[in-house]
Amino acid sequence: MFIVHVFIHVKPESVEAFKAATLENVKNSIQEPGIARFDFVEQADDPNRFILVEVYRTTEDAAKHKETAHYAIWRDTVADMMAE
Repeated sequence: MFIVHVFIHVKPESVEAFKAATLENVKNSIQEPGIARFDFVEQADDPNRFILVEVYRTTEDAAKHKETAHYAIWRDTVADMMAE
């Protein structure tokens, strides 16, 4: 297993669009054979902060994920939504 934690701070005006784009990415990501788990968590005490917990079967599967069309769409869609 290879686990990645992605900590994301989103601009307040972009939270709803970020959530929608990320949920679409999660829906597609969990269909990948190399992904064991893909969680999207909103921080309880700060609605602008999120964590992606990505569990891959191998490190190669993490690299393959970044080659998918749905990842590219998500990456390009949310790029300007992040505060940090």
